[in-house]
Amino acid sequence: MFEFHKYKGKVAADEIEVQEVLLDKLAQKRADEEFAEQRIELPLSESILRVLYGTFLLIAALVAAKSFELQVISADEMKEAARLNAVSNIPLAPDRGVLYDSSFLQLAFNRPSFDFVCDKFAMPSSPKEKEDILRQASLLLDISFTELKEEVQKNLASRILVKENLSHKELVLLQARILDFPGCLIQENVRREYVQPEMFSHLLGYTAKISAKEFLELKGYSVVDQVGKVGVEKTYENQLRGNPGKIVLERDAMGKIVGEKETIASEQGTSLVLWLNAGLQDRITESLKTVFANTGTKKAAVVALDPLTGGILALLSLPSFDANLFSGGISSAAWGKLLNDPLAPLFNRAISGIGYPTGSVIKPLVGAAALEEGIIQEKTKIFAPLELCVENIYTKEDECFRDWMFHGLSDIKRAIAESVNTFFYIIGGGDQEGFGGLGAPKIKEYLEKFGWGEKTGVDLPGEGQGILPLFDKNWRLGDTYHLSIGQGAFAVTPLQVASAFSAIANGGTLFEPRAVKLLVDGERNIIETLEPQVKREGVVDASTLEIIRQGMRQTVTAGSATGWLDSLPVKVAAKTGTAQTGRTTWDGKDYLYSWTAAFAPLENPEIVLVVVVEDVKEGQVVTLPVVRDALQWYFNQ
Repeated sequence: MFEFHKYKGKVAADEIEVQEVLLDKLAQKRADEEFAEQRIELPLSESILRVLYGTFLLIAALVAAKSFELQVISADEMKEAARLNAVSNIPLAPDRGVLYDSSFLQLAFNRPSFDFVCDKFAMPSSPKEKEDILRQASLLLDISFTELKEEVQKNLASRILVKENLSHKELVLLQARILDFPGCLIQENVRREYVQPEMFSHLLGYTAKISAKEFLELKGYSVVDQVGKVGVEKTYENQLRGNPGKIVLERDAMGKIVGEKETIASEQGTSLVLWLNAGLQDRITESLKTVFANTGTKKAAVVALDPLTGGILALLSLPSFDANLFSGGISSAAWGKLLNDPLAPLFNRAISGIGYPTGSVIKPLVGAAALEEGIIQEKTKIFAPLELCVENIYTKEDECFRDWMFHGLSDIKRAIAESVNTFFYIIGGGDQEGFGGLGAPKIKEYLEKFGWGEKTGVDLPGEGQGILPLFDKNWRLGDTYHLSIGQGAFAVTPLQVASAFSAIANGGTLFEPRAVKLLVDGERNIIETLEPQVKREGVVDASTLEIIRQGMRQTVTAGSATGWLDSLPVKVAAKTGTAQTGRTTWDGKDYLYSWTAAFAPLENPEIVLVVVVEDVKEGQVVTLPVVRDALQWYFNQ
């Protein structure tokens, strides 16, 4: 019998049973699952750990530093920024300090005015809405929409001045429709108003709305502020302006104004008392107008100084302009008319530009130089021929320089009084008979001692320094002759002439001219006295100047000013002069610059007066009547 049980479970060594295959597959699957659940961990290098750690520390330090800056260092600034986000400031223009003449006659006032202003950041953010507001404003106020839009786009300031000095009609219309202009408001302001605005315009100057350039340069100004543009108003802007105030308005999160938080009042500026004598300036103006009417002349300049202080008693340039045109907001048409006027009314002839050739007004200075250098003595007499001829170094022919009449023997006093040209040719350049003159460089040296060729230092903007001659290889003896009598390539301003003659009058002290005498408060209490500023002492010896003064007195008693200045209530010393303009009349006569420089009283001078009139026809007397009228008025007060 076959025994099956003996072979049960027995297989060959190289055979695999079915159950083993199944068990292996199960084991492999379990191994794969366990491997997938494992986390592979690899150690990081020490250098990477250090970088990560350093980066963490750096970021932490930066965060801490910024937090410290915001919370500690800039705490006040951040608080202020947060506060400003919740408020809106409307500046309050201060009342400008006023201007007085030396007797406290008020010459400039402050008048209320109203401006229309828009804040770009308070207006609707939509460009179309902004444009609609600007278009409505341009129609209502009759201004150019295109120009207004350009101004808003190019102006960096947030507040834009739409229109200044609103009329009563414009003010009423805007007040009625102010809700149609979100972000805009009517702002109260002050504008300057001048008494006799043409008579004092070149001295006082004027104010006008701040320009874009000034707004960027000046600190603490708003777009509606007025600033001094020329004259005393410009020089003393810091003193006159005062401290602006403001109205602080509260805003909600949307930027809308919800109420008024506080008002900080503005403080009035410091007022100025000038050396100016308004009555004297008025008398000079009227006298010049009469001269203009009688002679056909149209342009002139006058300066009157106190010779003991340099104070400006009068300063006039004609033609003039209306200073109130600017403070009220000058129109384009009016501005163009002033700029294109051939008589140049905006130009200050008294102090600006290169000035004028002086003619014989230079002779007292040349005479003082000759006395100082020992070229002549007080009693020295020189034969002054009708003409002085010298050989021209180029043509080898005689070149003659004539006098206006024959004088013969003359000393320095007579030469000044009668304006003897040939006398000054000789002491200036010498002659061919062996008399040695000063020479051109020495003449120039003394002119510079008297302040010519440099600015006087006056407290007014726009001063010119004039020009003195330059000497080169082409300079000839004839040029020195011309310089000796105030002709040729040089020019000085009327202010420089008045300053030099003040030194002659007071014995040798050259002052810096000053327009302002005192700073006062609103009740006219003196805050500060501005002391005279000495520029140079001992210009020449006092005894030399005494001889020159006697010569100038002789001008009045027996010279070119006789019949004009010799009947005044005080003794006057003077020098007249004419200089060529290079132009002639239709009938061949010269057009001249006519000068008179005078001071009085002779012994204790109180006033130096210089008058120059342009384009005077040869033979006309124009400056002496003005000096006579001015001194007559001044010493009869």
